[in-house]
Amino acid sequence: MNVDAESGVAEAIAGELQLMSPAVRSSRALVEQLLDPEFVEVGASGRRWDRRSMLSALPVMQGADEDGPQYVPTGMTGTVLAPGIVHLTFETVIDGRRARRSSIWRKSDEDAGWRMYYHQATPVPDA
Repeated sequence: MNVDAESGVAEAIAGELQLMSPAVRSSRALVEQLLDPEFVEVGASGRRWDRRSMLSALPVMQGADEDGPQYVPTGMTGTVLAPGIVHLTFETVIDGRRARRSSIWRKSDEDAGWRMYYHQATPVPDA
């Protein structure tokens, strides 16, 4: 992987980790910086979210309270799909529930930086 690709993957991972942080999840302004204008998510519940609905709901969703359950990610890896497009995969645990996650980050221009374009979570059943 070249330096630009490594940098893109590192920036996407940093953004993903920020979105799991209660301080970011509870701040609409910070989340706006990390979600692409065309953001779409298919959550672990099967619900489809767009940017507007996610910005409204995220501050009260699980993981947004410093004193409550928080996301613990593992195995986060990234692949550059094309210039300015990074695909991340990983697992999370929150409050005893595991999910496999996949997200696509894109960089549209220098000012916006890397933003999450797509996210999907799939629950992992108990063994």
